[in-house]
Amino acid sequence: MSKQEQEEYQLESILDLNSSNVWTVGENEIVDLWEKEMKDESFPPYEEKLLNIIRLAYEVVHFDNGNERESAKYTGGDWATFPRCDLRKGVVAIRKRNISRLTDLSYENIKHITAATLLELIDRNFGGGWESIPLSLKDIIESGFEISTTTLPASRLHMKGGTLDRKVADGFEVLEVEKGTWIEAIFAKKKAPVTKLRMLMDQEYDEEGNRVHREDDEEEDDRDDRDEEDEVEEDVQPSEDDETFYSSYAPEADVKDEDDDTSELSVLE
Repeated sequence: MSKQEQEEYQLESILDLNSSNVWTVGENEIVDLWEKEMKDESFPPYEEKLLNIIRLAYEVVHFDNGNERESAKYTGGDWATFPRCDLRKGVVAIRKRNISRLTDLSYENIKHITAATLLELIDRNFGGGWESIPLSLKDIIESGFEISTTTLPASRLHMKGGTLDRKVADGFEVLEVEKGTWIEAIFAKKKAPVTKLRMLMDQEYDEEGNRVHREDDEEEDDRDDRDEEDEVEEDVQPSEDDETFYSSYAPEADVKDEDDDTSELSVLE
């Protein structure tokens, strides 16, 4: 595993364990992190979830620590043990799962084996070559490795400067599967790890996504409020050139002077 991958999967707490990094953590590291975290009162509810994650990469068994026969079976050899928070549930023993067959491969563990190991597993698959592998397993393999194949006479395959030499020079491991007088060459190279983009939280927000209020923000908000008030006051002070000023008033009625009305009536009489 590269230095970049080690830094990516490095754990500070057993609570950081997930389906990807569980394959990179050793038995003793799990035990140390578990025993350190179980002292926290908030830890017990997480036990079952963590054990299910551990089961992805490890064999997990529970046994009675008071039974000498069982203790002797799991406290030696390649097993590692740690207690449960509830002592009545006994002790947990874990052992890393071996990847000994193609069917042991998964989208999680494929990222943590070498090209040489992969080709060894393919070679054990009844010698049928790449085409003998089920499509579902091919998808898993190709999620972690670059794969290419070619079938040529032995003389052409091993020709100096030919396909085999070029592939090996490019970092590929090769498996040769004999098919009569021809040879199928399966080339495998581990894919470079994808750099994950990390979103940096804006400093104006806390870890829960809530905006952080500061004195500068409050002063700026006050200034904004005052500016808005000034804008409102300016809006209600129209100029003489503003047509909306006149539209807000009803037009004057065409009313005649009382004297004019009286004189007109007297003439009619």
